[in-house]
Amino acid sequence: MHLEIITPDKKVFEGEVSEATFPGADGSFQVLKNHAPIVSALDKGAVSYTTATGKHSLIVDGGVVEVKDNNIIVLAEKVIS
Repeated sequence: MHLEIITPDKKVFEGEVSEATFPGADGSFQVLKNHAPIVSALDKGAVSYTTATGKHSLIVDGGVVEVKDNNIIVLAEKVIS
């Protein structure tokens, strides 16, 4: 799957991932390959994802995530770490 994490200032990450976990407004959820299309608000919390080099995570201060056709776009208000 292709993941992009974008803030108003810059693109924080772009690359291929095997899974990703998000702090959804109604609770944390995981996205795997061929996930159904979804748009969800994000609360403040950890976004984690697994690439070929291992597991990575960062903290976002809210935002929106869209999943469609194995493409994931995160529009984060701010990345804290």
